[in-house]
Amino acid sequence: MTHHENNKGHLEVICGSMFSGKSEELIRRLKRAEIARKNVIAFKHALDDRKAIAHLTSHNGTTIKAFAIDKPEMILKLTHENIDIVGIDEIQFFPTEIIGCIIALIDQGKEVIVSGLDLDFRGVPFGCIPGLLSIADKITKLTAICIKCGKDAYYTQRLVDGKPAKISDPLILIGAEDCYQARCRDCFSIDKMPTWYRSESLNK
Repeated sequence: MTHHENNKGHLEVICGSMFSGKSEELIRRLKRAEIARKNVIAFKHALDDRKAIAHLTSHNGTTIKAFAIDKPEMILKLTHENIDIVGIDEIQFFPTEIIGCIIALIDQGKEVIVSGLDLDFRGVPFGCIPGLLSIADKITKLTAICIKCGKDAYYTQRLVDGKPAKISDPLILIGAEDCYQARCRDCFSIDKMPTWYRSESLNK
């Protein structure tokens, strides 16, 4: 399938907490595209080595082949002219420079679908995600189930020795059920309010 030089692509962002089915939904979209005989390529950040490094893998076990990379420019180098759809998982791990790469792909007529955490373990917008949400043509926000009360979960709770992590802990810690839980706003816990959303009155 070829693209007309004047036809631009579009961007869809799939976001939510851990265990909300983001990777599963991305894989579903990409496999559906393959059934429709579209040319698909998938990427993931090399940091995410929890399962098979050469595949996108969801928590429920679905997989699709993928390139594990750490530099955004590799996406442009590996995405050849005949590719129709580009999927990128764990997009939050990439630096903000990936936004320029995604815009370049869109300008080439590619359909780009990315998935990732919209909030980090502190409850703060994660990395490049806010910028991508701003330019997205479509946004799919998924929720998990709060492990504490059963309500819709929007937050990712990091645990250290079974207790909530502190706001000063390292931003990135690769893990799954052993150190993360999905929680609702009421059940989410952090030791200190992040400075990015404190009002001036609270700072006094």
